[in-house]
Amino acid sequence: MTHKTLFTNTQLGPYQLRNRIVLPPLTRSRSSQPGNIPNDLMATYYRQRAGAGFMVTEGAQIEPRGQGYAWTPGIYSPEQIEGWKKVTAAVHGEGGIIFAQLWHVGRVSHTSLQPHGGDPVGPSTLPANNVKVFIETAPGAGALTDPSTPRALSNAEVKEIVQLYAQAARNALEAGFDGVEIHCANGYLVNQFISAHSNFRTDEYGGSLHNRLRFLREVTQAVADVVGADRLGVRFAPLFASTDEERVYLGMVEENPHETYIKAIKVLEEIGIAYLSLAEADWEDAPELPDSFRSAVRETFSGRILYAGKYTAQRAEGAISAGWADLIAFGRPFIANPDLPDRIANDWPLNPLDAASVYGGTEQGYIDYPAYQH
Repeated sequence: MTHKTLFTNTQLGPYQLRNRIVLPPLTRSRSSQPGNIPNDLMATYYRQRAGAGFMVTEGAQIEPRGQGYAWTPGIYSPEQIEGWKKVTAAVHGEGGIIFAQLWHVGRVSHTSLQPHGGDPVGPSTLPANNVKVFIETAPGAGALTDPSTPRALSNAEVKEIVQLYAQAARNALEAGFDGVEIHCANGYLVNQFISAHSNFRTDEYGGSLHNRLRFLREVTQAVADVVGADRLGVRFAPLFASTDEERVYLGMVEENPHETYIKAIKVLEEIGIAYLSLAEADWEDAPELPDSFRSAVRETFSGRILYAGKYTAQRAEGAISAGWADLIAFGRPFIANPDLPDRIANDWPLNPLDAASVYGGTEQGYIDYPAYQH
């Protein structure tokens, strides 16, 4: 076996993982319409990849206003919960472990995706820039467009959304998920509250960093109260540098990203969540996170630490051996290689990714990537 470090046992909350290779949340936009309902095709896709140590679903919007891209699945309606049951049953049938990612895009949306064509919601009335949303233009057809200007949530509405996260967590348990991950990265709603670039509020959710972290704290605690902190993860994308490429929008670069995210991680440590997922910049020539930040994360957080970015098996082994990572997620390679752990273990070559079929479409480029023939 090659890359043996990736195949050592590790514990994640109550779960013994078969390896340290993770399928991260990857938007694929294959849910059934109308209703954004998970389906048999999605169940097959996740079942094929159940050899991962554990998997996190694509982001599932926790309410209709939480959607920023056409055809992404929700986790708020009875029909969606029934659809997710097919996914969890398929994965559990293979002995796999699967968490649901709870998602609210906030201002990164468009009026055509919102209930009754309303404005997207966010902490403040600032439109998201350097990012596109994906809207349906005809059945099965869509286009990228600029997000609409949001309206600021009232104080009462902010508190209601905290409860919507808790309800989505209850729905995830009903659907059979082993745990949940809260999407707090990539410039979406929780990230919008954290960032000084998008949060201009004057109530208890804005102003100081402590206040800007309040929404994160309340959402994480509310979800932990439902699923148990030991079955909960949170995903951040702590950017230390930016890019002009719209397609790699990952969120906002804070004035002091180290201070912002170490304080945010302290919030999670106090709640006692099982794991922290850090999505690194993945554009061409993107800088790596500073070693000082990686060290500070390890010193601050006692749970499992998961990194995702442009990791090869070799680089993943190095990260675990160096002590700053416990788990490594592989995105694009896992899309194209349903048997990725076997390929890594045996040093088999990888299928190339068909970039054109990543978002939306049929089984082509979704469930038809072959396992390795040997």
